[in-house]
Amino acid sequence: MKFFRHILAAAALACAVLPLSAQAAYPDKPIRLIVPFPPGGGTDALAREVATKIGADTGWSFVVENHPGAGGNIGVNMAAQATPDGYTIVLGQTSNLAINATLYTHLPYDPEKSLTPIGLVAQAPLVLVTGAKSPIKTLADMVKAAKAKPGSLTVATSGVGTVAHLTTVELQKNAGIKVTHVPYKGAEQGLTDVISGRVDMYMSSVPTLIGPIRSGMVHALAVTSLKRSDNIPDVPTLAESGYPGFEGITWFGPLGPANLPAGVVKTLNDALVKALKSLQIEKQFTSQGAMVDISSPQEFATLIHKDRIRWGQLVKETGAHID
Repeated sequence: MKFFRHILAAAALACAVLPLSAQAAYPDKPIRLIVPFPPGGGTDALAREVATKIGADTGWSFVVENHPGAGGNIGVNMAAQATPDGYTIVLGQTSNLAINATLYTHLPYDPEKSLTPIGLVAQAPLVLVTGAKSPIKTLADMVKAAKAKPGSLTVATSGVGTVAHLTTVELQKNAGIKVTHVPYKGAEQGLTDVISGRVDMYMSSVPTLIGPIRSGMVHALAVTSLKRSDNIPDVPTLAESGYPGFEGITWFGPLGPANLPAGVVKTLNDALVKALKSLQIEKQFTSQGAMVDISSPQEFATLIHKDRIRWGQLVKETGAHID
């Protein structure tokens, strides 16, 4: 009996140290992919396109679930609280990973301690637009008008503390101007009001505004990426419009709970990178105004940390907070 006990103990130890590939194959059941925003939006579209492509490449199954609310915090927290086995991940983005930790008084998770980054998926620049009938046709026009009557121009965004809002704050600092912020609860009303002239300008992501720009409903003044957007190549960047180095983008990437096994992270990142290198994904993202952004898990973690500091400082300057 003593001999058999030694054999069993040795077998148990061997199983404990076996690499993931030698144990049960991962994944051997559907992966739950949480989208922390409503169906039909930009984050939802990116999540479903990537999941579909990875599934086609690997044979894996994904169940995409939308859990919106509290600026994405509800869905992200669900992933943070999940078992760290690789079967629950979330597609996070700039707001809920780099901004909300400062904006919200009580955030139920720590973006850097409660989650394991897997890799970036995409980035999308913002674009500042005016209504088609507005006399403001260039960024220089806007700055001149804002300096002539400080606070008289209005700029709409999809909410307080969003990337768009904080980017307008940074632009005002760089340009030495003051405009009045008009926050909305979503993108649709802001677009309606800039088209009608109720507000002078609107700052939102290229995916949100690419259709209205192409149709001539709004006029684009500048994009916030360092390089021009391939989707609207005639629109100059803020960096080339007199503000060198200016950048304000929204990025997206999947994460799992803290302590996700390294083997699982590598398996997911390898599949993600392969999918993102496909022409199919590039075309799908480009059609929506987004750009493929490939990274390692560590590079993603570094970006979260860097942008948490950057955007957090701007949140503090605005005095914005949500209880």
